[in-house]
Amino acid sequence: MQETGSISIHTENIFPIIKKFLYSDHEIFLRELVSNAVDATQKLQSLARQGEFKGELGELKVRVTVDKETRKITVSDHGLGMSAEEIKKYINQIAFSGATEFVEKYKETDATAKDQIIGQFGLGFYSAFMVAKEVEIWSQSYKEDTLTAHWICDGSTQFTLDEPTGEHAKAERGTDVVLHVADDSDEFLEVERLRTILTKYCKFLPVPIELEGQLINDTTPIWTKQPSELTDDDYLKFYQELYPMSMDAPLFWIHLNVDYPFNLTGILYFPKVKDELQFQRNKIQLYSRQVFITDEVKDVVPEFLMLLHGVLDSPDIPLNVSRSFLQADAAVRKINTYVTRKVADKLNDLFKKGRAGYEEKWTDIGMFVKYGMLSDEKFYERAKDFVLLKNVAGKLFTITEYTEHIQANQQDKDGNTVVLYTNDAEAQHGYVAAAQERGYDVLNLDQVLDSHFIGQLEQKLEKTSFKRVDADTIGKLIEKDGTTESVLSEDDQTKLAEAFKTAIHNEAMHVKVAALSPQDAPVVITQNEFMRRMKDMQRTGGGGGMQMFGAFPDSFDVTVNANHPLAQRVLADGETGEKLAKQAFDLALLAQGMLKGEALTAFVKRSTELL
Repeated sequence: MQETGSISIHTENIFPIIKKFLYSDHEIFLRELVSNAVDATQKLQSLARQGEFKGELGELKVRVTVDKETRKITVSDHGLGMSAEEIKKYINQIAFSGATEFVEKYKETDATAKDQIIGQFGLGFYSAFMVAKEVEIWSQSYKEDTLTAHWICDGSTQFTLDEPTGEHAKAERGTDVVLHVADDSDEFLEVERLRTILTKYCKFLPVPIELEGQLINDTTPIWTKQPSELTDDDYLKFYQELYPMSMDAPLFWIHLNVDYPFNLTGILYFPKVKDELQFQRNKIQLYSRQVFITDEVKDVVPEFLMLLHGVLDSPDIPLNVSRSFLQADAAVRKINTYVTRKVADKLNDLFKKGRAGYEEKWTDIGMFVKYGMLSDEKFYERAKDFVLLKNVAGKLFTITEYTEHIQANQQDKDGNTVVLYTNDAEAQHGYVAAAQERGYDVLNLDQVLDSHFIGQLEQKLEKTSFKRVDADTIGKLIEKDGTTESVLSEDDQTKLAEAFKTAIHNEAMHVKVAALSPQDAPVVITQNEFMRRMKDMQRTGGGGGMQMFGAFPDSFDVTVNANHPLAQRVLADGETGEKLAKQAFDLALLAQGMLKGEALTAFVKRSTELL
């Protein structure tokens, strides 16, 4: 008996919206239909476990076939099937979801049913109409004494439903969804196009998926197994499967498995992070019960963890109807916090159990740890015990170890600990050497995030300041009790300053005369720590509201050493003295890597003359 009717729509004119705009990407139709087929298969398995289905399960596969000549794509399963009445209920009445009702019925008796069933989105079937001008369903229920159901719809709200018998009946239990592909969707008649879609979305579905006889998926990916079942080679092989173009093996990984207060499984890999801020985002793949959802996981994991690679799988992450946008609700926030904690615990465990191995990895993970500390206050509190600081000699310290290491020698007259650092040990070698001659230690903070990291440490550490070795003369960087007396009178100091101002003739260079050690350089060029740090932060996108004022101008301090023998010669030798002043200044520029072009040529010529 054939019947026709109208699909039950609870909101007027919603069907055209579903048909045209249900998903932003039309390829999603295949994921939805295959997911529904997997759902039907898992329902049958659940019924078998319950004893409600006593027949032979047979070969439980989902098959996708395409016939380019007849313009048909068919998705077939060997699951529980549907009767005509069930099609009317689950397909025609959009407000109902078969999977939701199924879970409600069996949740008390089969605890695994909810976790295994994906099809809780009642509209997924209608994604077929984005690429098909007509859709047929041929279904044979697992229930005895039921007839084959045949449903057909052309994308309007009108449908035809009948129960063919004899040679027209479906021979086997299960459902075939047949799409008559629309003229504007030719791309989906290509086998390779379908293979690409299935590989993207269905690569790890828990039921075998075949395309034209070729198996697409791994039904038991390693994140569904217990860590005790897996070897390091298993994890490395899976990483290569996820990222076949990756040249480097991951440094280490975390296997996540939690079922309370939310469900989450997955594996997160730590890749090598380059010195540049070339963050490779969209490397974590998000799944829901082994169905690929998205690689846009910014709401599920905090910003800095998007540097990681791997897989997260959770049925508790709420998705909109397209399964592609995440909602930042309570479950997501809990998962976010949990993942952050697990990453910190892993790093802390590596540090405590194998300090030497951890230090070997530090070059590759240091930027990641610092980025996390800057991005997440809770991560900072955990990471402050395993973040490492490297000095110019290459030795690594924790924050506590380092402050204890320098505390006795690098306290100023007010009792503050001064941390000296360089961001370019080669270019600032003279300044580093001057500090080391005083017995001071110098940190190597030359990564792009370090200007921000220094600021954070200054906020967190009491009575501690950070000063770059070229921010002032060494005596001013760490001021001690007692002062060095100048051998020049105040009048001579004023004359000396004027001589250098005349020789330099540059408003960006602020000349001052100071009483340094005779062994110190005759002229030292430095840049104020605050101004230089603001410029560094601007270059890396920091500086806060300072950006609105434009770039910070270049401004340098030129300290002339009153106690160096050259000072006396500049004062005494007239025209030659002026050349000597200019020469001493250019030498200071050269030490900073700031002498270039015409000025460098003039310096070389003058050097020859003076020789």
